[in-house]
Amino acid sequence: MIGELYEEALTGRRVEIEDGAGRRRPLPVDQWRAPRPGDAGLLARCAGPVLDVGSGPGRLTVALTERGVLALGIDVTEHAVALTVAAGGPALHRDVFGAVPGAGGWRTVLLADGNIGIGGDPAALLRRVAELRAPDGRVLVEVAPPGAPSRVESVRLRTGGAVGEWFAWAHVSADDVAGLATRCGLAVGEIWEEAGRWFASL
Repeated sequence: MIGELYEEALTGRRVEIEDGAGRRRPLPVDQWRAPRPGDAGLLARCAGPVLDVGSGPGRLTVALTERGVLALGIDVTEHAVALTVAAGGPALHRDVFGAVPGAGGWRTVLLADGNIGIGGDPAALLRRVAELRAPDGRVLVEVAPPGAPSRVESVRLRTGGAVGEWFAWAHVSADDVAGLATRCGLAVGEIWEEAGRWFASL
């Protein structure tokens, strides 16, 4: 049901995220489709080949491709992959914890738009993407602003009478990303802010 409701959101239907306290907010699909303020600095730091993890409808994969940077998006939703391909970006239907082509050879791995939260275990995710990057590669991560709490929450998607299953999602603060990186055998090379968004290069 998670994938089905996510696909519905990508087709334009209003889908909400609900947390354990019953609070709801719209799934921000529109932010994932079109270029966002803050993307420029992130894209400028990407050296190819780039693996865009949780690429969604593919705005970053497509933008890199248009710049002549070799990039590949991976997403767990087939419709998201189809949208990326239709827009001119290469993408595959893959889970980052499964078989990913080019493992150990990606010079940049992207975890944008809060995708450090995938799986609800940011340490496990960073260890996995560290395996996927090249020895001289880096991971570019979007994080929560300084002062925001790092946390794991249970959320689910819902629209109309359809309700998805609960799943874990993590949030990592810019204050805590260095410690997290160290535990995963990585180091912070840079933390920057652009257009109210915060990022780290690991």
